[in-house]
Amino acid sequence: MTKEKIDRINELARKSREQGLTDEEKREQTELRFEFRRGVVANLKSQLDNIEFVDAADDNKK
Repeated sequence: MTKEKIDRINELARKSREQGLTDEEKREQTELRFEFRRGVVANLKSQLDNIEFVDAADDNKK
């Protein structure tokens, strides 16, 4: 996700708290948040897929 999109999420969140959003802005906010979450989940999955477990008992045999 680009910095511009993250900035837009934050801008919409501020506007929502201060004065409310139009229906179009609410849709945009939902889409941007969904895209952000998708990226976070993909990143986490990638990190978890690259974890290698090492058995401590194997270290003691050396």
